[in-house]
Amino acid sequence: MTEENKKATIVVFGGEMDKLIAAYIIGTGAAAMGAEVVMFHTFWGLRALKKNVHTGKGLFGRMIGFMYGGDINKATPSKFNFGGIGRWMFKKMMADKGVTPLMELRQTAIDLGVKLLPCQMSMDVMEIRREDLIDEAGDVVGVAAMIGHAEQSQIQLFI
Repeated sequence: MTEENKKATIVVFGGEMDKLIAAYIIGTGAAAMGAEVVMFHTFWGLRALKKNVHTGKGLFGRMIGFMYGGDINKATPSKFNFGGIGRWMFKKMMADKGVTPLMELRQTAIDLGVKLLPCQMSMDVMEIRREDLIDEAGDVVGVAAMIGHAEQSQIQLFI
C-alpha cells in the first residue's frame, strides 16, 4: 500500500460504547497514519451521529426512538451494563487509564477528516431524519456508496 492510496472503510453497525470506541480508535488511528477513512454508520451505529433528540413519527419509529434514544453519550457497554451503572463504571475506568472519551474520539475523527456517512436505509427504517444528526455527518448514502469506498480500500472492517 503506497502513501497516496491508503484507504480504509469501516462499517459501524454496533452502537454500544465498546464497539464505537473500537471503531473510532481504529478510524482515527488510520487517519492519523495518512489513510483516507470512511466510516459508514448503519442501524445501531447511527447512535454515534445522532443528536440527543427523540426520533420517529410513526408508532414503531417513536418506540425505537424512545427505547434507543439519546446520542453518543448514551451508549452503554455491550456487556456488564448493570442497569446503567456500567456506563459510568467503564467511563471512570477508561478515564483512570487515560483512554480518550468517545465524544472526543468522534471529534478527533472529524478533525482528521474522517468521512462519517449515515446509511439512508437505516435512517428510513428507524425514522431518523438528517436534522437528527450532528452537523458534521457527511452525506446520507446507501450501500452502493459504501461498497464503492470499500472496493478502493485496502482495509475494510465491520464493527
